[in-house]
This record gives sequence, structure tokens and C-alpha cells, in this order.
Amino acid sequence: MTPPPVPTFAEALRFWIKLGWISFGGPAGQMAIMHKELVEKRRWLSEDHFLHALNFCMLLPGPEAQQLATYLGWRLHGARGGIAAGALFVIPSVFILFLLSWLYMAGGEVKWIQGIFYGLMPAVIAIVVSAVKRIGSKALKTAALWAVALLAFVAIFFFKVNFVAIILCAALAGWIGGKHFPKQFPAGKGHGKSDVGEAPFVELPPSPPASWGRTFAVLAICLTLWWLPVLACGLLLGWQGIHFQQGLFFSKAALVTIGGAYAVLPYVSQMAVEHYGWLGQRQMMAGLGLAETTPGPLIMVLQFVGFVAAWQHPGELSPLHAAMLGAGITTWVTFLPCFMFVFLGAPHVEGLRERKVVATMLTAVTAAVVGVILNLAIWFALHALVPAEGKFDVFVALAAVGTWVAMERFRIGVIPVLGVCAALGVVVKML
Repeated sequence: MTPPPVPTFAEALRFWIKLGWISFGGPAGQMAIMHKELVEKRRWLSEDHFLHALNFCMLLPGPEAQQLATYLGWRLHGARGGIAAGALFVIPSVFILFLLSWLYMAGGEVKWIQGIFYGLMPAVIAIVVSAVKRIGSKALKTAALWAVALLAFVAIFFFKVNFVAIILCAALAGWIGGKHFPKQFPAGKGHGKSDVGEAPFVELPPSPPASWGRTFAVLAICLTLWWLPVLACGLLLGWQGIHFQQGLFFSKAALVTIGGAYAVLPYVSQMAVEHYGWLGQRQMMAGLGLAETTPGPLIMVLQFVGFVAAWQHPGELSPLHAAMLGAGITTWVTFLPCFMFVFLGAPHVEGLRERKVVATMLTAVTAAVVGVILNLAIWFALHALVPAEGKFDVFVALAAVGTWVAMERFRIGVIPVLGVCAALGVVVKML
């Protein structure tokens, strides 16, 4: 069969715009959407390439789903593709969360908005479970890989083992297993290769090579863009002002978010609530709830924290103007480093995949990632099905099952599913 043509930048741009508005479900749901659209439907990337890219992004500080989109955009169309994919993944949620943050602080009535987000929860559960099923069926080919996935899940779900430690242990298992049990830890295939009988994937040109000059240029540009707004806040509004302090604090947070938002939220909550006193614990939980039910990465909760903190400590600015700047500087220093990390490491991804030892290690890491995604799926499902009040939510349970059947049995797309669930949520909440 003839491989599909390489997509044009305009084609890819249309998809990245669409993705930014439908990327519900946290990292698991977002990765499921990208997998379904880019690997299964459009076949722009092979299964193996997608999983290797996912492994790479899971090892970086920052939101892995946004970084995965950035890498895939870069691989398809270079720097402009990566910037477009990464930025468009975040921009819709920036504006939606800004509006919701303002409504929250201004005390507006948002019952119909609550209904929309309430209805989206069962769709999110179905999307996340679908992600575990789809990625797991592709990645877990042997008994040893199943064992790695199970151990990773048990470690993170029951014992709260650090994500980095899980990935390092999985890589060690892959290294040892690849040497002594190669059939249990097979090396992945290169991009563009497919199993017998599969439709072919797009044949992408070779990845741009890494060089010292390129590395220096990426560092110089990204570090300048990263710190210039932070220093401007200190210079114009005071070095002890909240906006400069937010720039410093959330820059630190951006460097320790390996493992996604769930890994960094306890640290942010402790510092923002207890150390700085910027906002209360209930406000922190409200922000998490808003971020859970909006498109884009869950780490967007930091924008809410920046908004509320600056609103309550505006200094010489009005609360709204201070909050706008607080949300802006927080979002900027949270996501700008993501582009730097991806662009620095991206040229090395495919080279690593060609080395058998590294390939077997990444095979084991992929299995561990399945267990981590399962942890996220169950965490979200538990919070959606049994909210803080402690009463089992029958509507969410029934709608989640119906959504799963619609997607898996009848192959109904993500957008219609989200629309129907949102409408049902509004009806239930209003009644």
C-alpha cells in the first residue's frame, strides 16, 4: 500500500487548533485523543514512534501531554510546527480558565457552566479508560511487560512512589531484561515501519541533527524569553512585589514537575497556601476542580493560583489588573520552559531508538507508563464518581458507561460525545 503524503503545515495547524479545544481528560485523555487522531486515523506517525515520543516527554519536567504535542508538531514541521502545536494546546484553556477565575472571584452565578463541566466528567472517564486500553494493548506484548505495568501501577497508586523512581526502575529492568530475556523485552521498530497487514504510515524525512550551535541558540532564545518578563515585573512593580515573586516561584515549580501536575500540586499547595499565604486551601481545591474540567493540561491550575493570589494581593494595581498580570506571568513561566526542554532533546529521540539497549529500556518504560496512566485514570474516576460529599454519583457512572459503549462499540467521535455529555450535564444541573 502507498503511504499517505506528509501533511502540509496548514493541515497540521487545523488539527492543533482542534486539539486545543477538545483536549479534555487530563494527560491520559489528551494522549488518547492524539493517539486516536494522529496514529490510528490520520497515520501521520507510527505506533512505535508515538510511544517513544511519549516516553521522552514523560521524562521531562512539565506537562507531558503538552510536550508530546510540541514534539509531534516539531517532528512534522520543525520549530514552527512545535511552537504552533504547543501553544495552541494551551491557548484555549488560558482564556477559558481566566474567565472562570474571574467569575469565581467576582462571585458570579455559573450554574450552567458548572453543568457543562459536570456533564463532561463521564466523557473524560471514558476517554481515559480508552487510553489505557488502546495504549496498553499496543505496548504490553509480553508477560514481563505486563508485570512492569502492574508493578508501576501498584507503586504509584498504593505506595505513592515518586514517578521518576518508577521510570528509573523500569529502565533498569529493561536494560537487564534486554540482555538476559530479549524475547520478553523486545526492541521497538523504527518510525514508518508497520506490522504485516497494517496500513502504512507517513514517511517523514530524517530528523534534523543535533549540534552545539543549535543547542546554544535554543538555550539563548528560550532563557531570554523566559526571564525577561519576570525581570520586568521586578523592575517595574518591585522586587518584593507579588508578580516578581510569582515569576520566581513558578519558575522553580516548572523545573520539578516531572511526572505531571499530580506530582507538583502538593508542593505548590504547600508553598502557595502555607508559606506565602497567597490563597486558602478551599480556593486551591476550587482551582483544581476548574482545571480538571477545562481543556488543556491540568497544570493550568497554576494560572488560577496566580490569578487568585494577585487578586488578593494587588499592591498598587486594581485587583483585576493585578490578577490578569499574575495569571499571565504564572502561565508564561510554567510553559516556556517546556518548549526549551522539548527543542533541546527532540533531535536525540530517534537516535536513541536506533540503539538496541536503549530501545529495550524504552520498551520497559513504555510498559511502566501504561501503569502510570492507569493510576491517573482511576484517580480521576474515583473523584468523579464519589465527590467530596461522599455520595456515589449515579449520573456520572451511567453516562460514563454509555459514553464508553458509544466510543468503543459504535465508534462515535470525541466531539459529538463531549457535546452530548455537556448538554446532559446542563440539564441535570438546571433541574
